[in-house]
Order: sequence, then C-alpha cells, then structure tokens
Amino acid sequence: MKIGVIGSGGREHAILRALWRSPDCEKLYAIPGNGGMSEAETVPGLKASDLDGIVKFSREKELDYVVVSPDEPLVLGLVDRLMEAGIPAFGPSRSAALLEGSKVFAKEFMKRHGIPSADYRVFSELSEAEKYIEDCELPIVIKADGLALGKGVIIAKSREEARIGLWSIMGEKKFGHSGDRVVVEEYLEGPEVSVLSFTDGERIVPMLSSMDHKRALDGDLGPNTGGMGVIAPNPCYTEEIAGECMERILLPTIRGMKEEGRIFRGCLYFGLMLSRKGPKVIEYNCRFGDPEAQAVLPLLRSDLLPILLSCTRGGLSEELVRWKAGHSCCVILASDGYPGAFESGYEITGTKLCREVYMAGVERKEGRLFSSGGRVLGVVGTGESLPEAIESAYRDVEKVYFKNMRYRRDIGARALRLMGGEDGI
Repeated sequence: MKIGVIGSGGREHAILRALWRSPDCEKLYAIPGNGGMSEAETVPGLKASDLDGIVKFSREKELDYVVVSPDEPLVLGLVDRLMEAGIPAFGPSRSAALLEGSKVFAKEFMKRHGIPSADYRVFSELSEAEKYIEDCELPIVIKADGLALGKGVIIAKSREEARIGLWSIMGEKKFGHSGDRVVVEEYLEGPEVSVLSFTDGERIVPMLSSMDHKRALDGDLGPNTGGMGVIAPNPCYTEEIAGECMERILLPTIRGMKEEGRIFRGCLYFGLMLSRKGPKVIEYNCRFGDPEAQAVLPLLRSDLLPILLSCTRGGLSEELVRWKAGHSCCVILASDGYPGAFESGYEITGTKLCREVYMAGVERKEGRLFSSGGRVLGVVGTGESLPEAIESAYRDVEKVYFKNMRYRRDIGARALRLMGGEDGI
C-alpha cells in the first residue's frame, strides 16, 4: 500500500516508523514531514492544513490510505474530504473531532452522558469571567475553547494569575478565535493518566497507559509545554482502575458520540485525573498524543497498519492489538527557551548512536540535521522494568548534542516514587 501520513512532528515520526515495519507498506509519504524522517518521502511544500492540496496530492500519487494525525486538519474536516474523494483515511470526521475542537462542546457532552469530569462554567464575555473569578474557590483551571497548540490551559493559583490568564486568552486573543469562549473549571488533584485508544465507532481498544510530563523544568516547575517526556505504562493505572474507566468513561464516550450522530473512528485520547472521588476526564484529544505516541508505539507488538484499517473499515478487535512486555521512557530534547522564545538552526549530532529517536523540529541541509523548532527530538529507551527504560533513554540522550539543547532530567522519577508507595499511592 502507498500511505500518506499528515504531520511533521515526533508523533508522526513514531507512526511512520511503525507503518514502515508493516509488510503491506510499499511506500510512505510524510506530509509535510521533516528532514529527519528517513522512512518516508517528505512533501515540505504542502501544509497539514491545506485540505485542497492534500486531496489533490493523494489523488495524483494514487495513495491507498492516509493517516491524518494532527488536530487542526482533523478539526477542519480533512478525513471527510479524503473519504469524499474516495481515499480511505484514518481519523475522526469533522463532527466527531469537535470533541477536541471545542472544550465547551466536550464539557457539555460529558454532562449530557454522565461522564465524570470537573465542575465548570462557560464564559463568552471577559467581564463576566472576571467577575466570576473574584470570589470563586482557588486554584482554578482556565481553558481556551478551541485549539491552542496544547498551550491554552492555565492553572491559576491566585486571583491575579487568573486575571492575567483571562486577559491573555480573551482580551489579547493570544490564541485567536480559540479564546472567544473559555471554560473555567474546578482544580482537580491526583495522578494524571493518558490513555490512547483505537476505536471503530462501535468498539474501543485502549493502548498502554502513559504518564506525560507537561512542565518545562525539573520538579514539574515552569510553564506548561506540549510535553517534555513520557513513560509507559503508567503505574497508577491499575487493572481495577482501567476497568472502572472503561465502564464509566471510555464506553459511554463512544456510545454517546454514536447516539449524537458523531460516530468516532480513529484514535481517541483520554486525559484522566485519578481524583479522590474517582477517575475524571480532564480532556479529550481526537488523535494520538504527542509525546505519548513516542513511548506507546515502540511497545506495540502487532502490525499497526491492520489496526488502523480496522478502525476505518470496522471490525476492530482486541485480538488485533498486542503489546510487548516491559516499559518505555521518552525524553524530549528541546531548544532552550521553549515554550517561549528560542533560537534554532544548530547542527544535531549523535542521533545515529541512539537506538530509538523520533525527529520533530528538525530540518536537513546538505545531508546534515539542524534544529528547527521548540521540541527537537524524542529519545526513547525500553526495558523490562521502568528503571531500565529510564536508564536506557538517558544513556542515549548523552550521545546527542546541539547548541542550546535542554531537557528534563527527571522523566519517570514521579512514577518511580508512586511505584514505591510515595505521593500517597
């Protein structure tokens, strides 16, 4: 099969590499891809948001299948456009992708279907939101309604932080029209769990759970990022908790979307909080997580391609999805300053000495790799135990270098504490 993968980050590289291993994969295109994706032919002149261009390209190249990975083209309806053109595609329709495209929709959907989540209020006027935060209980969580590159969430511990956060989203329009409305939620406490899942709209098969590290700095300090590292599986997500989440969250979500005429086919991401009152949904994403995919997919024993096709065509089953024993750890190497201002354009060395590296903010010039983004690389280690996986990842991190390289040195540390009975677990 000739397959196109839409996107250019580490998540897409992980998907590409998994597909590249499939015996049924004849040719891969990364649209637009990046300079480090050696498994595929990249199409740098074609943006992931150019729906017309992607449909035209897919027709010209006679692609047999297209995997739509990033949130923006999914929310814009790229899967619908491809299917209308007779090109099978992996990912939810535009109507189903609204589960991520609008946090207001997601909250109201969960309320309609009795899916546990944080209490919330919705505001479309800055003045009303400002009035509310003057006497609400702190801390609170403020979320831009629409897509915001994973950065539209503010945890405000003081009223001043809340005022500044509201102004940046609704006043300054930091995220454009995504901030026309905001969701103000109660602050939940407890271990966080990411659960990616395959679904054909009728059945849902969870992948291995994972633990993301969103903060920029060691000790979970600094601003929120798109993710600085991840481990899998998450030790907090026991079989008992997984069973409860399946009955109270995963299945009701798939059934609810079907009832509302928004059948969800593709990868559905559940961001969960294991609160004292039980598991609750923090957020939905309508695609593979980044960097969760970089830690989860290396542990997939099964051929990824038949799984994706079964989500698109129907017929997904647990028998199709098999996992390796063991653990994984992904450490993100970023440009210093990320998620704020940063400098890039520096040569990257040492990646060929690593066992598993996924390229994100990378470009190729005259056969050499250079940094070109905030999150540059994801270095992955696996092992029979979590300590072995962490050690393996950091051993390879030490082999890589580019100027202004920064990374967290404590990816997986909290998981180890939790496994040892600390942090109240």
